[in-house]
Amino acid sequence: MTNKILAIALLASIALAGCSGGDTPAEHSAADRAEGHTSSSAGLPAGHIAAGEKLAQTKGKATGQSCFDCHGAEGNAPIDETYPKLAGQYYDYIAHSLQAYRDGDREHPLMSSQAKELTDQQIADLAAYFGSRKGSLQDLHGMHHD
Repeated sequence: MTNKILAIALLASIALAGCSGGDTPAEHSAADRAEGHTSSSAGLPAGHIAAGEKLAQTKGKATGQSCFDCHGAEGNAPIDETYPKLAGQYYDYIAHSLQAYRDGDREHPLMSSQAKELTDQQIADLAAYFGSRKGSLQDLHGMHHD
């Protein structure tokens, strides 16, 4: 019974955290979503899928690597099992992660230097692009506990 209560509390806190930052990409018009326009609890400008795709293929000055070089085409095939799949990931998760790497709140030998020079607009564009890709990530939506 305690595990069930803990799971419910965890899911409730995740749901509240996801709703706390204003509107979400799902609340935009269909036309905005088709263009890749999003908003974020990270306080970023609207992200654009096409700009994010171009940026994801661009070699970073700090490492000489692009997003695709490590995370695979469309973020679906990381070169190392410890690197995350980015395709289909939540927009806010990618945005917050990149901001944390850029700002020094999260450390990784490659990502910290790779994200250091990213602008808010570039972070928004990358989050919009990777969030729009079809991926194999799964979440807890539709899961039933007995």
